[in-house]
Amino acid sequence: MQDNATEVTAAGIARLAGVGRAAVSNWRRRHADFPKPVGGTETSPTFALAEVEAWLRKQGKLAEVPLRERVWQQLAGHPEGPLPALVHTGCVLLLIHERPTVWLDASAGSDARLAAMLPGALDQVLTPRFRGAATPRPPQATSGSPTPAVPVPTAPTPTAPTPAAPTATAPASPAPAVPTPTGPQLLPSVPLLRGAAELAAEAGARQTFEFLLGRHLDANPRQYTLTPAELAGLMADLAGPARTVLDPACGTGALLRAVDARPDQELYAQDSAPELAALSALRLALHSRAGVRGAVGDTLRADAHPGLRADAVLCHPPFNERNWGHDELSYDPRWEYGFPARTESELAWVQHALARLTDGGTAVLLMPPAAASRRSGRRIRADLLRRGALRAVVTLPVGAAPPYNIPLHLWVLRRPGRTPATPEVLLVDTGRFAGEGRGGPDWEAVREAVLDAWGAFARAGRLAQRPGLARSVPVIDLLDDDVDLAPARHLPPAAVADGAEQLTQVRERLGATLRLTADLTPPPADPAPPARWPLTTVGELARGGALVMRTGGNGGHARVPVLTDHDVLAATAPSGTLPESEEEAVLTEPGDVVVPVLGGGSVARVIDDATGGAALGRNLVLLRPDRTALDPWFLAGFLRGTANNRQASSYASTATRLDVRRLQLPRLPLEEQRRYGAHFRALEEFERALRQAARLGEQLVRGMYDGLTDGTVAPR
Repeated sequence: MQDNATEVTAAGIARLAGVGRAAVSNWRRRHADFPKPVGGTETSPTFALAEVEAWLRKQGKLAEVPLRERVWQQLAGHPEGPLPALVHTGCVLLLIHERPTVWLDASAGSDARLAAMLPGALDQVLTPRFRGAATPRPPQATSGSPTPAVPVPTAPTPTAPTPAAPTATAPASPAPAVPTPTGPQLLPSVPLLRGAAELAAEAGARQTFEFLLGRHLDANPRQYTLTPAELAGLMADLAGPARTVLDPACGTGALLRAVDARPDQELYAQDSAPELAALSALRLALHSRAGVRGAVGDTLRADAHPGLRADAVLCHPPFNERNWGHDELSYDPRWEYGFPARTESELAWVQHALARLTDGGTAVLLMPPAAASRRSGRRIRADLLRRGALRAVVTLPVGAAPPYNIPLHLWVLRRPGRTPATPEVLLVDTGRFAGEGRGGPDWEAVREAVLDAWGAFARAGRLAQRPGLARSVPVIDLLDDDVDLAPARHLPPAAVADGAEQLTQVRERLGATLRLTADLTPPPADPAPPARWPLTTVGELARGGALVMRTGGNGGHARVPVLTDHDVLAATAPSGTLPESEEEAVLTEPGDVVVPVLGGGSVARVIDDATGGAALGRNLVLLRPDRTALDPWFLAGFLRGTANNRQASSYASTATRLDVRRLQLPRLPLEEQRRYGAHFRALEEFERALRQAARLGEQLVRGMYDGLTDGTVAPR
């Protein structure tokens, strides 16, 4: 099959040629020979990638498509969709990784020959890696070990399970995570597979798959709930070394990928979405030599590993699921600690994890904070505590994982064995490590605090209180009517952070800042007649070369801090991130002027030495003035004029957007510009001092309220 099977959007054409989408629209209008749409819609058409490349080369607008971009466009425009194409690509990359000579032999001929030979070649790799003889550890011969879970049709659900379960048939064999594709299925993917193999020769099979998977996830952020790599690493470290590890809701495999896998280990995975189960298995197989046992299916209704007793379970379950199998699973043997209510799907996942552990094994689950305190789950929480299954609850900072606006919890559980249950539970609150703005938490501090507290607790069975951070609580103290496990409700406040000594320091800093604001207060203005300057616009200055205008991008290097529109509005340090991509990030330099384009506010920020080098985020425009023609502070000051912003704004149905090119400023000699710039700079320093005073005032007021109410501050 020809490359014409791969389609590309106007945005993809713009990326190939390194231009904006407006340029592509102009080409379509001005050039009669521009390729015609082959699909899509009238408002969002798609074009044949091969035809687009040929036209761009003919016009001298494209010397050669970058290989990474070409492969990505082939995958994104695949006629069967990107997910099946990504699975086919992963299978071939695994073949190249493990048996490169087989690939070289198969790919030597035509596309039809390659598609016909690939199924047999792939089966030689996929069968031993994913469908080899797996020997799950048999159930422990203890009175508390559950029998394999079997979905059973039931009568109307009772309020609690009865001891005896009705007889049920054995579950059917689970669908394999990575079935071997057939020749007809592979034929449309052959151009993509050849391109991916070429890219793997340069970057490696593993890196090629990670690039394509990461690009797909970044392009579809609302379709997937991802576990950040830092959080996955923390969960794996809490679980500790393990020979067998299970993730019953594996998604894209982030949790199992964080395990320090060895060839003698077995990684078990299951997901209800076939594509995600396949991608997870392929990702793990490319990442390590550990055995990978993946399966497709609804874990709670059709467990693919009923006989497994794993050393560790890692799980990021779906939150707030009502249709998790409540009616079908009333008598399921996994509910050792009580039958979960319809609204307690997370507690069903907790008990599934415990049922799949060997005695003494550890499970770490990411949980919504409501699961620690909902009244509908208090009986199950109480039984988890009484029997020693729940060992720790850790509050993560806001922004640790989606949904980013709430502090999620980690539950650490152990399957009780023959040893007596420990009478205390560890509670940790890392909320103090939340990052400012949108930069995310301080993961290094979170990791150090959690692992240090867990290690000390695991060794001694208890932990002396660390005010505001961690302590172990006797189980008996938690077994009240609510069985509320939220750490913040059981930890003493920090002893020093809001104490009298700290408040005195805040008060002194506030006094010094207020005196500074008085010194910086602008002098009374002298009356003057309205100025009649000749005016110019930012667009005219850009066309004349007096400044360079750049817009914020959608990608860059993951390690470069990103200046966001929120940072500009709040005058804070760069706090954002952008998905890593091949797009060249726009890096700021000292003296640049940055303007937000959404929101309708009169804001412009001059980049200083501390902020220089940050990448420009979305919804920002950067103006880089020629210092021999324009003073940066003069430029920023006039851009902040209210009337100026009003005449340059346009209005959509829900937002105001600023057309930076229409902003005006007077034509003045450079020396006169610098006089105005000095005044604008003084105003900015005064504004910064006011913000600092406001922050210190809020801190002082909050600390006084806390100190008076908790007894650490006495009224005079």
